[in-house]
Amino acid sequence: MNDFDIFADSGNNIPDELIEKYELKVIPYLCTVNGVETACREEGVPFAETAKNFYAKLREGAEIKTSLIGEARFEDALTPSLQAGKDVILFTITQTLSGTYAQAAAAKEELEKKFPNNKVYVIDTANASMGSCLLVLKVAEMRALGVGVEECANWADENKYKVNSYVTVEDLKYLRKGGRVSAVAAIAGTLLNIKPVLWANDTTPAKLEVFCKERGKKKALATILKAFDEKIENADTQTVAIAHADCIDDANYLKEALEQKGVKNIIIEYYDLCTGGHVGPGTIALFFFGKDRRGEVKEPQKKGLFKRA
Repeated sequence: MNDFDIFADSGNNIPDELIEKYELKVIPYLCTVNGVETACREEGVPFAETAKNFYAKLREGAEIKTSLIGEARFEDALTPSLQAGKDVILFTITQTLSGTYAQAAAAKEELEKKFPNNKVYVIDTANASMGSCLLVLKVAEMRALGVGVEECANWADENKYKVNSYVTVEDLKYLRKGGRVSAVAAIAGTLLNIKPVLWANDTTPAKLEVFCKERGKKKALATILKAFDEKIENADTQTVAIAHADCIDDANYLKEALEQKGVKNIIIEYYDLCTGGHVGPGTIALFFFGKDRRGEVKEPQKKGLFKRA
C-alpha cells in the first residue's frame, strides 16, 4: 500500500499511461492561446490530442502565453492527500524556467502548519519535460517497491543531476518571440540554418543553456547522439525518453539510432506545452540517466536562453 502520494506539475511531461500505471497526480500549467486560457493537460483528454492541436495552432501563428502554478492551486491539490493522512512528494521543473517552484515551497510551508503530522517534500528536478519525468518515474518505482517517502525524496534530490537532457529547435523565431534570443540573432541563425543544441546544465539551480550550435538539424541530432554516447551509463537497462513538438519522424530517427546502441526501453511523447510553447514546433529532445552533470568538463557556456514563466 502506498503511504505517500506523488505529485508533479505538468511540465514534468509524464505520459498518460504512466500517470495511470503509477497512480501519479499531475497539476497542470495554464496557457493562453490567442487570448483563450486552457489547461496544458486536461483530465480525460489524451495528451497527444491536446499537444497536436496546440502545435498546429503555433504553426498557424497563434500567440501563446504561459503562467506559473500559484500557491493556492498547490494547496488545493495536495490537501486531500494530507487530510487522508498521507505524506507528499511534489516535483516541479527547474526554478530558472518558472517561478512555480517558489510557489510550491510556499504551499509546503503553509500545508505543514495545517497538517503538522504530515510531511511535504518539494523537489526542484533541475530539469524540465521528460528529464523531470524520468526522475519522477524512478521515485514511483521505488515507492512501488516499498521505499519510504523520506528516502525517496532524498534519493531524488541527490540524483537529479544524473539526468542528462539535450534539445534542438526547428525555428529560432519562437525563442525570439519569448525574448530568449535577440531578433538579430534569430534572423542570422535562420539564414545560416543554425540549430542550437541546448542542455540542462550543472548549476544550482539548473539552467537550460546553449551546449553548441550546428548547421542543420541532422548535425544537431548527431551531436545529441554523440553526447548520449559520452554520458550514458547502462544503456541496456534504463529507460530513455524522447520528447518531440509534433515531429515524429525526428523522434523515430533518434529511436532507431538508440536501439542500434543497445537501448531497449524508449519512451516517445509530445513535448509538454509549458516549455514547448517557447521552443516551438519541430523541437526534439533526448533525456537519459548518465554521468552527473556537475563537475563535467564542458565547452564555455552562454547565458541561459530562457526566462521564467
